[in-house]
Amino acid sequence: MADKGRNKDLISRRDEALLRRYHYWTEVKRLRFDDALRILSLQEFFISEERIMTIIRSKCDLIADVAVRPVPKVRMPHVSAAQVRILEEQQRLQRLLEG
Repeated sequence: MADKGRNKDLISRRDEALLRRYHYWTEVKRLRFDDALRILSLQEFFISEERIMTIIRSKCDLIADVAVRPVPKVRMPHVSAAQVRILEEQQRLQRLLEG
């Protein structure tokens, strides 16, 4: 009886094709990465942009003949309540000095 679930070979082949298409759109055609993701998601692979980025990040070293460079994750800085109070106080003092 065949294993149930997703075929690992097909997933591997899809991921390789996705990496090659991402390289094509970003390096050969020189599209911005967000435009390339949109094309890959909506026109070529029919999976979410988030899933595409996950695949690219996890398998960017999979293909030896193509250098795939994933876009780094953008992280929002964490600002604590104490830091906000300090910034507000600095702005208040600056307005007092200017006024």
